[in-house]
Amino acid sequence: MWKLCRRRSREAESFKEQGNAYYAKKDYNEAYNYYTKAIDMCPKNASYYGNRAATLMMLGRFREALGDAQQSVRLDDSFVRGHLREGKCHLSLGNAMAACRSFQRALELDHKNAQAQQEFKNANAVMEYEKIAEVDFEKRDFRKVVFCMDRALEFAPACHRFKILKAECLAMLGRYPEAQFVASDILRMDSTNADALYVRGLCLYYEDCIEKAVQFFVQALRMAPDHEKACLACRNAKALKAKKEDGNKAFKEGNYKLAYELYTEALGIDPNNIKTNAKLYCNRGTVNSKLKKLEDAIEDCTNAVKLDDTYVKAYLRRAQCYMDTEQFEEAVRDYEKVYQTEKTKEHKQLLKNAQLELKKSKRKDYYKILGVDKNASEDEIKKAYRKRALMHHPDRHSGASAEVQKEEEKKFKEVGEAFTILSDPKKKTRYDSGQDLDEEGMNMGDFDANNIFKAFFGGPGGFSFEASGPGNFYFQFG
Repeated sequence: MWKLCRRRSREAESFKEQGNAYYAKKDYNEAYNYYTKAIDMCPKNASYYGNRAATLMMLGRFREALGDAQQSVRLDDSFVRGHLREGKCHLSLGNAMAACRSFQRALELDHKNAQAQQEFKNANAVMEYEKIAEVDFEKRDFRKVVFCMDRALEFAPACHRFKILKAECLAMLGRYPEAQFVASDILRMDSTNADALYVRGLCLYYEDCIEKAVQFFVQALRMAPDHEKACLACRNAKALKAKKEDGNKAFKEGNYKLAYELYTEALGIDPNNIKTNAKLYCNRGTVNSKLKKLEDAIEDCTNAVKLDDTYVKAYLRRAQCYMDTEQFEEAVRDYEKVYQTEKTKEHKQLLKNAQLELKKSKRKDYYKILGVDKNASEDEIKKAYRKRALMHHPDRHSGASAEVQKEEEKKFKEVGEAFTILSDPKKKTRYDSGQDLDEEGMNMGDFDANNIFKAFFGGPGGFSFEASGPGNFYFQFG
């Protein structure tokens, strides 16, 4: 019996030496196999478990490594490297408090052990990062939480809890690809991880893929029925989807008042859902434009682009509202933004139209001077000229102050100039199209308001105004 034990012990040592050789070559899988053979031959040897734990740590299998390290110190509580490996596994898995206990035990056995001293500091640093992250998460300072988790993960690379918290904060910051990568990486290793399923759904939810998001939330709740965050997110996603669809239906049916109310209710469900809320603001802006509430529509579209500055549809809607309210400079800015984002023929034409309207707006508005609509008929233009010319004729204001006479003379000239342009089809066409009227001999300085007046009213020379009742005048030629 004694000889058998010695033989088994020698074989176990041989396996251990071969494992050591493979470990030195960084062939950790083979090293693992030989350390396992050594344990099978001699299961009461602490160092064999310690060596296999070290190998499993190199393979990133920290949970299995922890089991071996714990077994090694159960067999030999004075095994310093066993305590160090146990602490390292605890720390790598994110259990910094348990890690501290292991490193403290190692220091009790060897108070000068430099590795134990450093790892103890690392474990305390991780606990501090955890505390800071917890406070900052409550403050919604998600960037700081991500920073803390990145620092903690340098010491705890296998901690799913830290990774999940980081991924959730990345999602809240709108960094969805990064968040999805972290969550998907965890799900590859553990497809039933409810937290990872929740974060995966959260990313889809915030990217306005609500149906797919609900599927992940439901799956997370199957794995963990009491998962509060998944439950709340699932409820919000379903409510948001229903309200948005009801609003769209009301809009299509022409019930704009109801659509406005439904979109407003939807906006109150989850202020964190930036992409969906941007669309809701834009939709409500469209409703407001239909209700002729153009300033409200502009405000809604502005809120939409504040949430998502790449949202072309919102810029287009706002630009059209700016055009409708004759805020042409703002319209040009929006159309420029759209064209820079999507260089299509349609967007180029919209920009050109806005630029033309802006150019036209900087000239005299002859329609406004005569007080007529841009679609006024020839007769309406003549009637308007008759009224305005008589209203501003200098002779009517001969008894007024010099300042008033000067202002009325200026208006009289503008009225004559406006009539000259708008009563001539060729000039009117050029004016409406935004072309320069000074071209082709149409010099605006050549117009004589008195001659235009005489030609219109048919008089041979001078004329005078006389009162025909309170506030009424008639004129006669001399």
